[in-house]
Amino acid sequence: MSKKIIIIGSGFGGLSTAAFLAADGHDVKVIEKNDQPGGRAMVWEKNGFRFDMGPSWYTMPDIVEKFFNEFGKSAKDYYEIKRLDPSYRVFFARDDIVDLPGSLEEIYELFDEIEEDGAKKLKKFLDQAKYQYEVSVESFLYKEYRSIWDMFNLKMLLEGSKLHVFDNMDSFAKRFFKNERARKLLQYTLVFLGGAPKKTPALYALMAYIDYQLGIWYPMGGMTSMVKAIESLAKKHGASFSYNESVEKIIVKNGKACGVLTNKKEYEADIVISNADYAHTEINLLEEKYQKYKKSYWEKRTIAPSAFLLYLGLDKQIPNLKHHNLFLHNDWVEHFNVIFDKPDWPDKPSYYINCSSKTDPSVAPEGKETFFLLVPIAAGIKDSPEIRKEYSDKILSDIEKLVDFPIREHIEVSRSVSIDDYKSLYNAYQGTALGLSHTLMQTAFFRPKHRSTKVENLFYTGQYTHPGIGMPVTLISSQIVRDIIRKEYGK
Repeated sequence: MSKKIIIIGSGFGGLSTAAFLAADGHDVKVIEKNDQPGGRAMVWEKNGFRFDMGPSWYTMPDIVEKFFNEFGKSAKDYYEIKRLDPSYRVFFARDDIVDLPGSLEEIYELFDEIEEDGAKKLKKFLDQAKYQYEVSVESFLYKEYRSIWDMFNLKMLLEGSKLHVFDNMDSFAKRFFKNERARKLLQYTLVFLGGAPKKTPALYALMAYIDYQLGIWYPMGGMTSMVKAIESLAKKHGASFSYNESVEKIIVKNGKACGVLTNKKEYEADIVISNADYAHTEINLLEEKYQKYKKSYWEKRTIAPSAFLLYLGLDKQIPNLKHHNLFLHNDWVEHFNVIFDKPDWPDKPSYYINCSSKTDPSVAPEGKETFFLLVPIAAGIKDSPEIRKEYSDKILSDIEKLVDFPIREHIEVSRSVSIDDYKSLYNAYQGTALGLSHTLMQTAFFRPKHRSTKVENLFYTGQYTHPGIGMPVTLISSQIVRDIIRKEYGK
């Protein structure tokens, strides 16, 4: 039952889908507009510095391992991973710095220092988070949602109140902790899910279990090591890849996807799968009569933030930074308001800095530093070189005071990426860095579907679909697509 399959885009969703379907015996071709695989997980290299341009947190190692196990492999067959300790450093102020330990027992000790009975409260919180995670993995993550009854089934009715699906993270965290610093430590991951504490279901407290108990890891060589691993796995099973080729149209005949038109040629296919931006695929690659999610749909969605990214190669290492660093010294409620309620460049933002050279000597020349700054900003706002220059100086000035290091005096290489780049590099709707936020009405059944209801043989994978945003769960999205195609077309 071998089918000729075209996959648009080579992000983690496209790569993993290609590996799954090629291993099932299908004739798989991946078409990528950029010059390398990875999508947002591309790599940029200059003068001996190497930067992961997108995802930089290696979490949920169990899910990643499960993916490789599907092929009789292990992640360690392709790259080495190291558990970070401390997992990350948090700046609440210049004189209030907290390192989150890699050991759970040490984390309990830290929370006892932050709040009275903090360890006891955290144990209760993590017991709940572990329950949420295990039920989600067992019953909800690896599942296609075609009907609302697939979501609100007997299991959900029985477990829903325990999973706190209808609470929000802000109110849920306040049940356990009075101290704002403790709550921030439990909720910072929501930024990477494209959400705000008051808008994100408390179900995502499971992220604390992932963080504290499963740990924060790093693949030596960078996230690009994982990209190369999955690409090689797909190629081993016969998938082919074409880079620097852009899909311009999905060809539909008699209501069925039967190929794609690129800037180079036309390809025939029995099945088309898009890992490109979902909104771009629907609005720009399909005729209007075949669009399930028209422009008006996307205009009503809560779009996840974009980002201002700054990649700096420094001629000296910064003593006061760790591998991962969170700067939560400003009012993050106001920052979330500026992102979701009154879109603009945030005046006093929270932000993240990655220095992978602290762990991995291969990413920078000896004695030098890779410095990757991420500031969450609203999608769709004005972007320009002048705005970036002014904003860069503003944020770097703030950082220099907090870490007591003259960063701008040590810059060897520099590159910025923001809204306009997300549009040009990834065709991202409104220049979003992530896709759709994880609000209640954009979770599970309420996310865009894995299969088109307007076009037969057209499927979608990646962060817009269920389960959502994040490297590990895009692997799950691809497995769901693989299982659908097995059921519909055979193996």
